[in-house]
Amino acid sequence: MNQHIVFYDASCPLCYHLKKNLNKLDKNNKLQWIAAQTAEKEPETYPYLQGKNIYTEIHMLTSQGVLMKGFYAIRRMLIDLPGTRVPGAFLYFPFVDRAGSPLYLYVSKSRFKWFGKYDPPRIDE
Repeated sequence: MNQHIVFYDASCPLCYHLKKNLNKLDKNNKLQWIAAQTAEKEPETYPYLQGKNIYTEIHMLTSQGVLMKGFYAIRRMLIDLPGTRVPGAFLYFPFVDRAGSPLYLYVSKSRFKWFGKYDPPRIDE
């Protein structure tokens, strides 16, 4: 596997636009995006997601087979894309995760209040 597989909530405008914008920067095709709604319907295809709340935090299966979520998944995506390596590298500085992870969770919990919700989810766009 050469790509990271990223699972995002397709009913979330913030998640959808993150996907859309990171795809523009993904010149080497490092990311494959799959809607959480799709993954949920195919549990036999994604057994490593069983018992994980894939709607609360973005999840990513790295090309090395490591499952990451939330802040740590975003940080890894950024470091692997040419246009976002510098901010991605900043997120690897010592102790940044101590603020970054709670901040990520706060935004994640507030995202529907701030940005609304797609109904139906925007899966194939």
